[in-house]
Amino acid sequence: MDDQTAVAEAAATAGAEVAIGGFRTQMDVETKDGKTDVVTAFDRDAQRAVIDVIRESDAAVAIVGEEEDELKEIPASGPCWVIDPIDGTNNFVRGVPIWATSVASAVDGEAVAAANVLPALDDVYVTDGEETTLNGEPVSVSGTTDPEAFTVAPTLRWSRAAAERLGAVCAEIVADFGDLRRFGSAQVTLSMIAAGQIEGAVSAVESHPWDTVAGVAMVRAAGGTVTDVHGERWTPDATGLVASNGEAHDALVETARTALE
Repeated sequence: MDDQTAVAEAAATAGAEVAIGGFRTQMDVETKDGKTDVVTAFDRDAQRAVIDVIRESDAAVAIVGEEEDELKEIPASGPCWVIDPIDGTNNFVRGVPIWATSVASAVDGEAVAAANVLPALDDVYVTDGEETTLNGEPVSVSGTTDPEAFTVAPTLRWSRAAAERLGAVCAEIVADFGDLRRFGSAQVTLSMIAAGQIEGAVSAVESHPWDTVAGVAMVRAAGGTVTDVHGERWTPDATGLVASNGEAHDALVETARTALE
């Protein structure tokens, strides 16, 4: 394990330990941009714990984080860290165990190491950019080739504004693929693709780097494919996101494009 990978895992673990301390407890829940865009003190405290670990290795590095006053976009060049202290806060506040503390090290917009720690499920996904592991064991994407046997997840963030597109994506998934799951955490969803637990994920809306960068790196290192809705290689400023095990990827891209028409 190289230094960046070790720091990513240590930082994500530190944040996850803070977050799990509040899981299924009484907590104050605030809203940001909508009634389902929620945040808690545990999100902020977990992000601070992550940053403390990162700063021990590099006091000056740029940090992109969901909460507080950290950067909200990845710098075009140079190194940075990308943090989501609780990806899946809606699940977290409802006592649903599908959420993650996500940390990625990126250089020139590309993740070189990342960790997604799921403390409520006792799972740790890590990538060094060359391979992805789950609880220390190497994993790879599913070998399923038949779209009718695929399980596909829409990763659209729920909002009234995106309701029509979400409906269109879900209708296409149901029509063209075997099964549909929506987990409520993009990082968990991408981690599951990397580990071969599901075959694909589709989003037709703008995504934030803290929701995607770590998981994208994991899928690619595990042998999968990640593009935008036009089939071009995914980057943090791309339109939408389509991730798969590399099989029937074009069909998943078409599913995402349908939502934009």
